Amino acid sequence: MGDVVVSMKGICKSFPGVKALDNVNFELRAGEVMALLGENGAGKSTLMKVLSGVYTRDSGSLTIFGKEYGDLTPNTARDAGIAIIHQELNMCSHLTVAENMFLGREFKSHFVLKNAEMEQEARKYLDELGVDISPRQIVGDLPVSKQQMIEIAKALSVQAKVLIMDEPTSALTSREIEELFNIIRRLKSQGHGIVYISHRLEELSHIADRITIMRDGQYITDGKYTDFTMDEIIANMVGREIKEKFPRVECEKGKKIFEVKNLNAGRLVRDINFSLYEGEIVGFAGLMGAGRTETTRAIFGVDPRESGQFFLEGREIIINGPKDAIRSGIVLAPEDRKKDGLCTKLSVRHNIALPNLDMICNKFGVLNSSKEEKYCNEAVKNLSIKTPNLDVDANTLSGGNQQKVVVGKWLVRNSRVVIFDEPTRGIDVGAKVEIYHLMNQLKKQGIAVMFVSSEMPEVMGIADRIIVMCDGRITGELNAKETTQNEILSFATAFEKKITGEDTGNGGN
Repeated sequence: MGDVVVSMKGICKSFPGVKALDNVNFELRAGEVMALLGENGAGKSTLMKVLSGVYTRDSGSLTIFGKEYGDLTPNTARDAGIAIIHQELNMCSHLTVAENMFLGREFKSHFVLKNAEMEQEARKYLDELGVDISPRQIVGDLPVSKQQMIEIAKALSVQAKVLIMDEPTSALTSREIEELFNIIRRLKSQGHGIVYISHRLEELSHIADRITIMRDGQYITDGKYTDFTMDEIIANMVGREIKEKFPRVECEKGKKIFEVKNLNAGRLVRDINFSLYEGEIVGFAGLMGAGRTETTRAIFGVDPRESGQFFLEGREIIINGPKDAIRSGIVLAPEDRKKDGLCTKLSVRHNIALPNLDMICNKFGVLNSSKEEKYCNEAVKNLSIKTPNLDVDANTLSGGNQQKVVVGKWLVRNSRVVIFDEPTRGIDVGAKVEIYHLMNQLKKQGIAVMFVSSEMPEVMGIADRIIVMCDGRITGELNAKETTQNEILSFATAFEKKITGEDTGNGGN
C-alpha cells in the first residue's frame, strides 16, 4: 500500500430532519481496497457522494492527492481523479459502448463526431481490463456484469486513480463476481485506490485490505481487515451482537394454503407443481436463469401464463393480472424494488396507501385520512422502518428501509400468501435479520411464505423446505435441515449435467 490519496476529516452533512454524516473521518491509500461497511442508512453512500461531488459537505476538510479542496462538483471530482460506479448503473441503454464511455466528452471535429477514434480509445481501455466487448455493441443488449466493466473502463478513460464501487456484485453470478475481483486486484496492483461498499461480508476475505465501519452517520472504527473477526465487524456495524444470522422459528406444519398445478409461462416456467402450507417457509433455490423470478411473476399475474391452475385453500382462483392476485390474498415483494415495488418519487405514506385504497376509501371513493394514518403508522412501527416521517420521498430511504416499505404495504391487507423475490438483496446484515424475523412472524400467523434467494446459506438457514429449479423446471425438493449445499447444487445444475452427459443421481420433483 502506498501514500494517502484521500483524507476526509470531520465531515458533516445534514438533510431536512436527518443528520446523515456527523464528524466522519475516512482515509484511503494508493494500491489498497478499503471496504466501507455499515448498515443501510449508516451514511456510506452519502460520504462517497460528498467525495465524488454529488453532495456538498456542510463542514469538514477534504484532501485528494495532497491537495485540499473546497466544494466539489462531479466535474471537479472527476478532474481530481475520483470516479464512482453506482449500484444502479448510470448507462444509456440505447447507445453503444463507446458512446457511453465518452458521453459528454465526445471526440469531434467541428460538429462531426469522430466515432472511429472513440471506438479505438474505448477498445484500448477495455483491453487493459481484459474485457472482450465490442465498442460498437449496444449497451442495453449486454448483461449487468459487462455494463459494470464498461463503467470501470470509463473511469480509467478519465484517468481516475480512485474508484468507488457501490454494491458491485449485487446482480452478478459467482463466475462474474470472480471476474470482477480479478479486475479489482489488477487495478490495485497498478496503484489505484478502491473504495468497496458491500453488504456481502463473505466477499471481504477475497479482496479487502482495510475496513472502515460507520453507524448512524458516524465513524466507528477502521483498521486492517485481518485484525477483525466477522463477529467484531458485525457488532461494530449494528451496535450490538447478533447471536443468530439466520433466526429460525419452529411451527407445526398446518393445512395446505396454496397450490400451483402444471404452470407454464414461457421458456423458464415449465410444468411447475408445488404447494405451500401453514407454519412453513418455502425457499426457491437455483442458479441465475433457472426461472425462479419468472415463476413468481407468473403466479402474481405480471407475466401471462400459457396453462396452469391456482388453488387457494382448496378453491380454484383465476389470476389474469396482479389485481386478481392481490384481491385473492396473494402478494409479491419483487426482485427490483425500485423499478417494480416502489414509486420512488412518492412519499412513504403514499407508497403504503396506494395499493390499499379499496380499504382506506369509503364506498364513494373518499379517502379516510385517519385510516390511512393508522395503517401507515402500524407498518412503520411493526417493521421498524427508519424514516423521519411518513411524508418523505421513498427514494430518500436506504435500501433496507425501502424493502420494508415494499413489504409493509402488503401487510396492511389480510394476505394469505406472501412471495418474496430476493428480499435481502443489497441490504445490510442487521436489516436482513429484521426481514428474517418478519418472515418468521408471518409464518407464525399461518400465512404461507415463499421466497426466492440466490444466497445458499440464506435459503438453508431460513427455509423449512427448499424447492430447487434448473432451466425452468423443478428438479428437486428438500428438507432444509437435512440437506447440504452440494445436494442443492446437484439439483440446480441437473440439466447442465444432462447436456454434458453426466448423471446427477437425482431427479424429479
